Amino acid sequence: MRLLHVDSAITGAASVSRQLSAKIVAAWQASHPGTEVEYLDLVAQPPGDFTMDAMSLRLGQSEGLSEAQKRENAITERLVRQFLAADVVVLGAPMYNFTIPTQLKAWIDRLAQPGYTFHYTANGPEGLAKGKTVLIASSRGGVYSTSDTGRAMDHQESYLQTVLGFFGITDIRIVRAEGVAMGDEARAQALAAAEQAIRTHTAA
Repeated sequence: MRLLHVDSAITGAASVSRQLSAKIVAAWQASHPGTEVEYLDLVAQPPGDFTMDAMSLRLGQSEGLSEAQKRENAITERLVRQFLAADVVVLGAPMYNFTIPTQLKAWIDRLAQPGYTFHYTANGPEGLAKGKTVLIASSRGGVYSTSDTGRAMDHQESYLQTVLGFFGITDIRIVRAEGVAMGDEARAQALAAAEQAIRTHTAA
C-alpha cells in the first residue's frame, strides 16, 4: 500500500494541520503495517501558479512547446503520477480566509488533467482516480461546522470534497480541529475531538 502525505500550511511547526496529518500517517502505519509513505510539502516544494505555460498538457498541445511549457508539463506530470500512484492520500489542509492555501490550490489545479484524473463522456465528466482513500487534516481558527452561517462560509472542506469527488474519489474522511484560535479550552477540545477522529478513521 502506498500513502502520499501532503502538507500545505505555511506556519511550519506551529501548524495544527501539520501536526494532525503527521498523527494520521503514524496511526495509519500502525494499523496498516508495510505502508510505504511518500511526503510532499507544498510550501517547501511549491508547484507554482497555474499559468498559460502550464495549460499545454491540459489542452493536448504537444508540438512546438516552449522551454517554459516543457518545464511546466514536467512538473504537472510528476505531481499527477505521484497522486495516481497512491492508494491513500493524507492531506494537511488548514483554512485560510475561508478557503485553502494557495499552494494547495495550485497542486489541485495541476492534478485536474483530462485523461488523467477525469474525462468527459456523453453523460458528463467521470473521475478516473477511483478507489483511493483520502484523509483530510482540517484545521480552522473558528467554528464553521455547527451552523448554517458557518457552513456557508466554508470553502475549505466543501471545496476539497467537491474536487476530490470530481476525480472519482468517494472515500473521503475528515479529521477536523476547529475553534483552535478561540482560547485554550476550545483548542484543547478541538484537538481531543481530532484525536478521536484519527483513531476512528485509521482503524484497520
